Amino acid sequence: MFHVKRRSLLHGIIGRTRAAAESRDRKPLGSLGEGTELSTEVEFSTEQQASLVHDPEDMGGSVHCEPEVEESESLRSDANIAGPMTDPVPGPRTESMGEDVSRETPPPMDDTPIGRAAQLAVEALGRAGEGLPRPEQTRVMVVANQKGGVGKTTTTVNLAASLALHGGRVLVIDLDPQGNASTALGIDHHAEVPSIYDVLIDSKPLSEVVQAVPDVEGLFCAPATIDLAGAEIELVSLVARESRLQRAIQAYEQPLDYILIDCPPSLGLLTVNALVAGAEVLIPIQCEYYALEGLGQLLRNVDLVRGHLNPDLHVSTILLTMYDGRTRLASQVADEVRSHFGEEVLRTSIPRSVRISEAPSYGQTVLTYDPGSSGALSYLEAAREIALRGVGVAYDAEPAHVGVQNGQNMVEGIQ
Repeated sequence: MFHVKRRSLLHGIIGRTRAAAESRDRKPLGSLGEGTELSTEVEFSTEQQASLVHDPEDMGGSVHCEPEVEESESLRSDANIAGPMTDPVPGPRTESMGEDVSRETPPPMDDTPIGRAAQLAVEALGRAGEGLPRPEQTRVMVVANQKGGVGKTTTTVNLAASLALHGGRVLVIDLDPQGNASTALGIDHHAEVPSIYDVLIDSKPLSEVVQAVPDVEGLFCAPATIDLAGAEIELVSLVARESRLQRAIQAYEQPLDYILIDCPPSLGLLTVNALVAGAEVLIPIQCEYYALEGLGQLLRNVDLVRGHLNPDLHVSTILLTMYDGRTRLASQVADEVRSHFGEEVLRTSIPRSVRISEAPSYGQTVLTYDPGSSGALSYLEAAREIALRGVGVAYDAEPAHVGVQNGQNMVEGIQ
């Protein structure tokens, strides 16, 4: 009995006509007598239908229940007979539109200037993340040139950032009273900040003035303040005035791979302190004639310091900066420097770059400001060359002026 009523209810829900229901679903029941049929025209109230559907156990007698699988198949076949079902989820389908179309793959960005810049930045940072061999002991490098405007500070901060991005621990000591290296690294250096002046004059421990650079992990800076401008005069009357920075560095207990000292554009006591403290001299040379005039005096001072105060001092690196391949003068100066100094000149040169000049105004190095620019790539390569030379590994890259001979056009070379 329940079987008959249940099928009648399902037929009513699906919306079959009364004639179709009578012809398909009228079945004989032996309990009602032979030949007797129960029509599905019996109507039920809403409460009765709910009780039949939700509480079949309340009915007396034998209850015949069909398997759920059969019921699902019956409903599915009924729905197919009635016609296609309405799409329950309107909108576009997520099925594949073909083998050559993928909704997950973004369009390539290499054909746009922004896409090319982003790709260069990713490649540059990936190359920096590969790491370089670390020196057996701390390399103290003095970045010096008595001529101003040749890129001493720019070279110091960008080489330091490049070495740190390669995995090294690097300290930048700002000995220039202008404090430009501190500005480029985003370090506060106003008058109240403990600085390298306190280390030289008041014998403050170097660890108390060193600050971590916020943008580059593993990079630290000992800032300079305007007080350092008077240190030249105050150092004259102090004991061991030429070696005060050397003692401060030797007392610094934190492990470091590189220490880069940014010197002022002069050959005074601040520069002498740096030459006594360091073992290597890195000379940036601008690819112009004036840059060569003061180079002889700097080399003579290096010889004097080596003979009297620091026998380990030597010129290990010469870096050509502000190279402009559009001028014949730059090529002539580069050739002359390479012919005179030989292997001391890095095979990587630094091109004129707008990005390098813009970065300090944002308190950043060019490595964090625009890592895909020609200036950032050239400093990364120069740092790699310096690191490999320090451990005696041959540098295998071809000499190239980044942005001029690497397949890039001249416009990209000056960015």
